[in-house]
Amino acid sequence: MKSIIVFIGLVLLPVISFAQFKQVLVHELPFKAGENLTYTVKFGPVVGGKATLQLKKEAYNNMTVFRAVAQGKTVGFAEVLYSVNDIFESYFDQKNGFPYRVVRIVKEGNYRKHEEAFLDREKNTAYSVREDSVLAVPPDIMDMVSLVYFIRRINYNHLKPGDVIKSVTYFDDEIFPFDIRYKGKETVKTKFGAIRCHRFDPVVEPGRMFESEDDMQIWLSDDKNVIPVKVRFDLLVGSLRMELEEYVNLKYPLIFSRN
Repeated sequence: MKSIIVFIGLVLLPVISFAQFKQVLVHELPFKAGENLTYTVKFGPVVGGKATLQLKKEAYNNMTVFRAVAQGKTVGFAEVLYSVNDIFESYFDQKNGFPYRVVRIVKEGNYRKHEEAFLDREKNTAYSVREDSVLAVPPDIMDMVSLVYFIRRINYNHLKPGDVIKSVTYFDDEIFPFDIRYKGKETVKTKFGAIRCHRFDPVVEPGRMFESEDDMQIWLSDDKNVIPVKVRFDLLVGSLRMELEEYVNLKYPLIFSRN
């Protein structure tokens, strides 16, 4: 089982013709240092992996920044068949959410890869340690992990179904556009109870893993935390799901639906 972290390894489509949403952010951050989210990864009914999202504060270049670590790894029989342990790290600004440093460590079977990049926010460049090269990047570029936390900061009172959140991400030493369509609110059943959620459908490229551009869905809690509750990939070979297994040190109490 490969690439079991949200958004990892996708090849994304260019700009599409939906209503573009101009992001309006909330003033109060919906997360805090010490937050820890754990997910069970299932392929059909079989549990094959575990994913975590951890958030800390660390000193970086005479600043205090957020350090987010996303990890996905196989467990049980999947680990025996094909071992995966992928780690993504993002060091991003506490105020604007833009990353300064990104790290990607890939261990999949016998394959190994280590990527690290430093983003200069004043010069709008990214230095790749692996390539020993400098790439010009857009001023608002993010990475896959910092983007998750940025989306959590959006003021959803200004968002309506059909809007598209447009972003540009740095991944694998390249630049990718990333469009995410907002579908509205839905209730998701979890082991803790029903949670009212915002649903998003990132635009994915059909052919490699997906049959259509709508084959990925993400649900974020409709409360002050806005945490990822569930992710579903409808792959050519079956359905892959990530479901919330444990949450620790949320900034606000998690709200459950009575319906």
